Amino acid sequence: MSRMTEMALGIIGGLIGFGGAFFALFIGSVDAAFNETSELGNLGASAFIFSSLAVVGAVVVKFKAVLGGWLMLISGIAILISISLFGVVPALFLVPAGLMGIFRKEKIQQEAA
Repeated sequence: MSRMTEMALGIIGGLIGFGGAFFALFIGSVDAAFNETSELGNLGASAFIFSSLAVVGAVVVKFKAVLGGWLMLISGIAILISISLFGVVPALFLVPAGLMGIFRKEKIQQEAA
């Protein structure tokens, strides 16, 4: 069965997550330059890791739908928690794609006998 919807949503969400992670890393480095320490840089790094996991889940969903769905669902929630406002848009793509990968059933095609 074609899982192009889940794959497309996962890749788009992962790429937007990379953008949010890089923005959080940038803001974290500017904050660290002024205040000597910043936790936003570490949270941006975790969002970068989970964005990578989301793209991997989007590719895996083509072969193992449930595993790829779980990877995207966990990544979407983790990105939302780690970089909060920067992670809303990637979560809007990744959470539905993950849920579709987990719960969508394959259609059974009957051949004429």
